[in-house]
Amino acid sequence: MTSEVEQPAAVSEALGYEQARDELIEVVRRLEAGGTTLEESLALWERGEELAKVCRRWLEGARARLDAALAEETGAGDEDGDA
Repeated sequence: MTSEVEQPAAVSEALGYEQARDELIEVVRRLEAGGTTLEESLALWERGEELAKVCRRWLEGARARLDAALAEETGAGDEDGDA
């Protein structure tokens, strides 16, 4: 069952936020449950790190979009004749 852990980074990049988050939850669950070999645990850990990076990039992108929208809204509000 290690094949699901050994996905290339390019596949990770294509994951949506929810997919990456759900898989990360499963990785953490498996690590916490124990019963895996050291090799499997390391592979799970590495996969978890990749998934966490994917989630972080999605969240940072969302934050940037929100900040840009708020800045645009604030800028537009200043131009609406309050001068």
